[in-house]
Amino acid sequence: MNILVFLFLILDTTLLFFETSRLCISYEEVEALQHSNSFIYIFVNFFLEYFGHNDFVLRLPMILLHELSTVLVYLISKEYLKYEKDRVWLVVIFLLLPGVISSALVVNSAGFIIFGLLFFIFSYQKFKEKAIFVLFPFYFVADANFIYLFLALSFYSFFKKNYYLFFYSFSFLVAATLVYGLNIKGVPSGHFLDVLALYSAVFTPFIFIYLFYVLYRRYLLKKVDIVWFIASITLIYALLLSFRQSLGVENIAPYLIMALFLAAENFEKVYRLRVKEFRLKYKIAFFFAFSFLVLNSFVLLLNKELYPFLDKPKNNFIYNFDIAKELARNLKSRNINCITTEKKMMQRLKFYNIAKCQEYKLTPLKNTKEFNKKDYVTVRYKDIVLYRGYVTKLNKIKSTK
Repeated sequence: MNILVFLFLILDTTLLFFETSRLCISYEEVEALQHSNSFIYIFVNFFLEYFGHNDFVLRLPMILLHELSTVLVYLISKEYLKYEKDRVWLVVIFLLLPGVISSALVVNSAGFIIFGLLFFIFSYQKFKEKAIFVLFPFYFVADANFIYLFLALSFYSFFKKNYYLFFYSFSFLVAATLVYGLNIKGVPSGHFLDVLALYSAVFTPFIFIYLFYVLYRRYLLKKVDIVWFIASITLIYALLLSFRQSLGVENIAPYLIMALFLAAENFEKVYRLRVKEFRLKYKIAFFFAFSFLVLNSFVLLLNKELYPFLDKPKNNFIYNFDIAKELARNLKSRNINCITTEKKMMQRLKFYNIAKCQEYKLTPLKNTKEFNKKDYVTVRYKDIVLYRGYVTKLNKIKSTK
């Protein structure tokens, strides 16, 4: 493996662990870990059970999958990019994508889907159709969101007139639809612009527009391969469905990430085929797109620094991943190891070994003037109050875990 890629992996892992030290478990993560049967949550629960309950153990499986995904990006790129330098650039762009950074830290299906798709493409490069027959049964039971892979492969095999493969893929699509559903519900309502905005946030606007352009251009040139179908069928599905309902893009966006290989291949060709005197406009376009990508990535990684610039702390997109750890530490400093409070915060506090009981009650405050200061528990960041609650001693010792 290229030494630069190895160094980028080390730097990326260091940054992710640094960010992990600043994050708390969210309510959505707690709920999924308790109730979801997806493989990734079983995997994370295994880590928590055997290595202890803390934020680093919680996010370590996602970081490991992320770094393995990065290695797969580099290996797969050898089929699309001629020059080693371009492969390294592709790895860097992959690591900087806001959606990829989020998937490396947040415990949900996105990071697992990215890894699964990359592993599928890599296996298909090596073993062709054998990879499909071997991997599909595992993907079927591993996560409901692989249903879009079955959908894409059904279109691909039908286009290639491989009817045996079509029947196989379509069978998994039907079975997955019966078991998981295709998330088509509700009454018609317009969310098209919302979906475009979410895709732009995941990729940054410049890269999303370029990915869309490359997919459309390859369609016109009839240069469609299995990666094109994986990326475009799910994108078309998301855009069409957005006219009817609000759609969670976080589990569909990983499919469009696969189009990075096609975009990199297209850019390499149009750039390398031109003599140096005529490459300036491509360098300028790449510079602006890359600079915007770096800026977005830094904003995402340094999210806590946004608090002083916001009217309300809750407006920060990281707010749901904040407070709980510091609040638990604050309570323990007062020798309070059990408490009762609102459901969402109680679930999060349990992760940090604050049990539920009737001895103390924690009430979140909106108006802090009516209570004695010594009874406050406050979570701050750089003198910005993120959370303030009032602790009441009820003198009823009855712990429930």
